[in-house]
Parts: sequence; structure tokens; C-alpha cells
Amino acid sequence: MGADQTVQVVEVDAVVDGVVDAGHRPSAARVRELVAHGRPVLVRCASAATDDSGAAAAEVIALISVYAWLGARFFATDRPRDTRQALDMVASIRGTRPPAVARRGLA
Repeated sequence: MGADQTVQVVEVDAVVDGVVDAGHRPSAARVRELVAHGRPVLVRCASAATDDSGAAAAEVIALISVYAWLGARFFATDRPRDTRQALDMVASIRGTRPPAVARRGLA
């Protein structure tokens, strides 16, 4: 995700023009295939309406992190704040943005 490939978090039911919609929780292979075509990809990751547990939230954020690593650029979710934080983390790990805090780990 370079400067020309910014990521965006959108509402769960958003429709984004010019973007390929990979659907709700697609396989990693599907996302990789769509990204390879060069068009921006939207993935939809929302918790089940009846499941507000911490495990459900962790699952959604883990999925979003993997999709971001694979190159998806649009994320429709019911957890925008957590998603933004996960996307920033992925960008920092990839080296496309500086980390929020840099500390040296000397013991």
C-alpha cells in the first residue's frame, strides 16, 4: 500500500463506485486474485448482529489485517475505529507509514 494506494473504512452497507466488491469475508485466495487485476478491492467484515463478544471483534480485526496485507483498499465494517487502528498497524509493518511510537527494545 503505497501513497497512491490509500485505504478507506466505509459503512457496512456502502456502495463504492469503481471498486470491486469481494463480498462478505471472502477467502484470502479470492482477495489475492481480485487485487492482482489492479482495481481497488472492497471487503465486507462485520460481526454477527447477535455476537458482540471480544472474540467476534478480534476475528473481524484479524480478517481485516490479512485482507489489508493482501492489498484490499476498502473495508466495510461495523468496527471503524478498531479497523482504522489495524490498518495503520499493517501499514507500519509494511513500512508505508511510520509507527505511531518508536521505541528501542534494549534489555
